[in-house]
Amino acid sequence: MVTNSNMQQDATDVKIRSLNCELNPLTRGDGSSLFAQGGTCVMASILGPVEVKLQNLNIDKAYVECIYRPKAGLPTIKDKMRESVIKDTCEAALLSAMHPRTMVSVQVQELDDRGGLDACAINAACMALLIGGIPMKFTLAAVCCIVDKNGQLVLDPDYGQTNDSRANFTFVFDSLERDLVTVNSSGCFKMAQFNDAYLMCREASGVLFDFYRKIMTKFHTKTIQPASYKDEPMEA
Repeated sequence: MVTNSNMQQDATDVKIRSLNCELNPLTRGDGSSLFAQGGTCVMASILGPVEVKLQNLNIDKAYVECIYRPKAGLPTIKDKMRESVIKDTCEAALLSAMHPRTMVSVQVQELDDRGGLDACAINAACMALLIGGIPMKFTLAAVCCIVDKNGQLVLDPDYGQTNDSRANFTFVFDSLERDLVTVNSSGCFKMAQFNDAYLMCREASGVLFDFYRKIMTKFHTKTIQPASYKDEPMEA
């Protein structure tokens, strides 16, 4: 079952690039998603809970594995760091105690990087977990923000803006109270800039959570009532 949706987000002064999500594009695995934000595109798939190797066995919770694959070539140190961030973030959101002595495998494939790759990868993984039916404490919304060369904050930048930035932030929020789950930062910045970026990204996370709800509603409506469902354009 596949669901497509495009949405250009513009709420008050919060503007992020267009979002697109296709659910279950892969025939294998327990859940998968193709998530695009602007020109950045990531494929994520979930397998589990499945049997775990003895060296990774936890008697009180599931072991969470993450495998990140770059668009081309072998993973670099930066890719391994991204893989670790995705793993820790997904693990924080999962109700892993419900499936002890098992493993949940999260596999992420980079398809195109046009800015905000870390955030797009986490959002793709979250949608794959949701559609795969893995029990979660909350859903995740990752938002990217940079400090440009003039010291100004830019929300959800494209590739050119990201490469010409002084600092880069990726904030991940939960769907309950929009509390901060993960933050990944690089570059030189002032604490005031960090705080302003946090507030800006926290507000923008609401746009992503709204997008998730509409995508999941559309998917399940189509699954339950295929005869009467019409694929209508979604409103921004």
